[in-house]
Amino acid sequence: MVRYIVMFLLLVSSFYSLAIEGYGVRLKDLARVEGERSFALVGYGIVVGLEGSGDSPRNQATLQSLSNTLRSFGLTVDKSQISSRNAAAVMVTAEVPAFTEEGDRVDILVSSLGDARSLSGGTLLLTPLYGPDEKLYALGQGTVIVGGYKVEAFDDLSQKNHTTAGTVSQGAIIERASPINSELSDEIKIILHERDYTTAERVVQSIKAQLGVEWVDAVHPGKIRIIVPSNISAMKFMAQLEHVRVNPDVDARVVVNERTGTIVAGGNVLIGEVSISHGNLRIEIDTSYQVSQPQLLSRPSSSIQSVVVAEPDIKIKEDYNRSVRVSAGTSVADLVQSLQKINLSTRDIITILQSIKAAGALHAQLVIQ
Repeated sequence: MVRYIVMFLLLVSSFYSLAIEGYGVRLKDLARVEGERSFALVGYGIVVGLEGSGDSPRNQATLQSLSNTLRSFGLTVDKSQISSRNAAAVMVTAEVPAFTEEGDRVDILVSSLGDARSLSGGTLLLTPLYGPDEKLYALGQGTVIVGGYKVEAFDDLSQKNHTTAGTVSQGAIIERASPINSELSDEIKIILHERDYTTAERVVQSIKAQLGVEWVDAVHPGKIRIIVPSNISAMKFMAQLEHVRVNPDVDARVVVNERTGTIVAGGNVLIGEVSISHGNLRIEIDTSYQVSQPQLLSRPSSSIQSVVVAEPDIKIKEDYNRSVRVSAGTSVADLVQSLQKINLSTRDIITILQSIKAAGALHAQLVIQ
């Protein structure tokens, strides 16, 4: 496992070096135009067609929703007469990108609201989706796709992933154009995904050098202001601006996932001089039981009886401490290779990285997920 992590770290380092020494990264991958963002939609709906895995009769909201739905089709059925578990109340959410127009389609996420066991095989009925301004922007409907299963039989349960949430691919039709449709003007502001002084300055210099733009400056580490030249349209200028190549400055960062035992680090993450010692202490307690039998007495009594006596045998074993010394300027990949020599597990390496950070020898931000 550790060997694969080392290979991955070296691969990340080589790709990073290639990006820096080569043509750099496109500006469209590093930033976005100010005002261009997605917005959220939400709605309440009903999923039908479930095979007895829907909400139980205890969910009054589901029963009322089914009664209201049938009433809209000219059928008057009281909610007390509905006992089917083939339906479930759900919340429907969607994220709509900027510049969407009427007729466009987006994916929607369907999540159970009651005590349904599974939404597998269900169909979402026509559901209105509203924006933050409480206006209707889309209508959702379609077959719910669940990325898992849940099977129960005779108190035995087999489950994979979550079965109470699913998606409807391209299930929402936009009925109202996006309210966030900013029009291009002679002044364009771009927002960097990662705020950084060095990267912002490199963006300014790259735009000047590659597009010959004179009026461009950094407002702050995350925003660049550009004045579109008068001899070109704003749309054509944006198409050229997207392909400007920039060599971004990457923060030294190590990402650790304790649940999966994964370590990811950039090629510029260095470690100061540090000495690492690792040892295991094992304590084994074996208890044997002996019976204390009283000898034959001349005057036997009911208070005299056999007693069970515990005789614990405690053994303490401490493995030989294994030490590794790392010189200043060593990368995280080199450190993992050194720790591999003393046969440490991935989780042991994560613990050591945390200790190195606490000691001040890890010159990077340690992100623990």
